[in-house]
Amino acid sequence: MRARIYQPPRNAMQSGRGNTHQWVLEYEPGSATRPDPLMGWASTEDTLSQVQLEFETKEQAVAYAEQQGIDYQVFEPAPTALKPKSYADNFRYDRKVPWTH
Repeated sequence: MRARIYQPPRNAMQSGRGNTHQWVLEYEPGSATRPDPLMGWASTEDTLSQVQLEFETKEQAVAYAEQQGIDYQVFEPAPTALKPKSYADNFRYDRKVPWTH
């Protein structure tokens, strides 16, 4: 049983960084999914693949995994480069593309 500890990226539908500060511990799938014979949905016998635990810090997630004897791997988030922008730059006279209505 192996687990991944990571900080989830922001959703594609959000512009801010809300709900991206917690750390998630989730188990790697233990068995492959197969189609259900009746409905055709993807199913598996591995119930731990449905478990996702959220922690406030990476240290709390690591401490929980070590306390429970879970083999884990930590994935650090990629650094994000912030580009400071000014609203007034949209109306500068030396803009490459002229601003029109």
